[in-house]
Amino acid sequence: MTIDFTMSAAQKAVQQRARKFSESVLEPLIPDTGRDLDLISSFARRKPAYIEAYRQGIATAMLPSEYGGGGLSCLDFTIATEEISAIDPGFACTLLCNGLGLMPIIWYGDEAQKRRFLRAATSDPDEQYLGAWTAAEPPGATRPATSLDNPLCSAGIGLTAARRGDHYVLNGRKMWSSAAGWDGQGSNSQIVIVRTGREIGFMRGLSAIVVERGTAGVSYGFPPNRACRTTTDALIEFDNAIVPAENLLPDTESRGDLVINRNFAWFGPVAAIAAAGVARAAYEVALRSSKRHFGRSLPPISQFENVGYLLCEVAGKIESARYFAWRAADYLDKHDHDADIFGAMCKINVTETMFDCVFKCMQIVRLHNPDNRYSLNRNLHDAALLPIFDGGNMAIQRRRVKGIMAHEHFNPRAAMDDESIYFHAPVAATG
Repeated sequence: MTIDFTMSAAQKAVQQRARKFSESVLEPLIPDTGRDLDLISSFARRKPAYIEAYRQGIATAMLPSEYGGGGLSCLDFTIATEEISAIDPGFACTLLCNGLGLMPIIWYGDEAQKRRFLRAATSDPDEQYLGAWTAAEPPGATRPATSLDNPLCSAGIGLTAARRGDHYVLNGRKMWSSAAGWDGQGSNSQIVIVRTGREIGFMRGLSAIVVERGTAGVSYGFPPNRACRTTTDALIEFDNAIVPAENLLPDTESRGDLVINRNFAWFGPVAAIAAAGVARAAYEVALRSSKRHFGRSLPPISQFENVGYLLCEVAGKIESARYFAWRAADYLDKHDHDADIFGAMCKINVTETMFDCVFKCMQIVRLHNPDNRYSLNRNLHDAALLPIFDGGNMAIQRRRVKGIMAHEHFNPRAAMDDESIYFHAPVAATG
């Protein structure tokens, strides 16, 4: 009996389709984005590629086929994400945010909500539907949502949703959301974590509600110094925004921490494989360069031991990262997308390791900072962002792993034995 890491014919087709799209449709758009100083305009330059991704079913590939989606498993989607991230992880993040903004409806919505929101996402006549995930808040809202290791801190969610008859009134602010949309006026829909209960502290009293584009009282702004130019990290103001009560996901009422933890887990292997894709792109540049660059010697520098050893190390780490991401995604598929610790460990390990790989590739190429002949400057920038996405490896992810491991019922062999690691306590606030 062997463990088979070979892709099926269907998975190979998913990989090849994503690779062809990335290289033929997405890659030609990259040079223009970096030259555009307007953030929304920079993001919107990806719109033609997104429309083509929508037409090919890539943009909604993670949604169930019964609602018009591609029906891809987490593992299938992870395989496709590597190919897209090797060209542009920012575009991959846009696709990922569709999942973060729509998967909670699958997990926690009722049938009417699934038909309403998922069908809208997969049958957009303009072929440009964007979903979004809106959870974190800026410092000063209550406390930073990514506060480090204080067991007495609140969950950092200050956006309130007060029930008024058949609707909720939302007041507060959100930040680092992908919900700005193509024009800065909002995505088609966004999952928003709100405080519906009166409890203050930890994760109690949180819920998830769908806020649609055009909702009165919702406005979008943009920080002046944004890290990623191909995504729209917005500052959102909710000023007496009225949202229908039927938009609240019923299974999340006062249990919104489950949505946060589950989305973090689903994000883990996708972020990891995105980092592997970035490192793969840098490695291929370094490998080609080492075979063509002779320096002051007769043989190419790839023949030198120090360069050869670095390339061997990078190649091995990328392979191990890919298999960790595949394993974590497969585990999520087998355990109903509910695997807090495994998704977090995968993201931590891979994103930090891949940053080191990109840096080593830059050493091989002997790249100077202003030199734009290669993609390595962009690769290093992208690799540095992934460890701080979704709360950050230090701020949230490690704390979640620590909180689960500290529980008296934690089984350290569960992942190895392919057993469930369900933990429905408010892990994200565990000290």
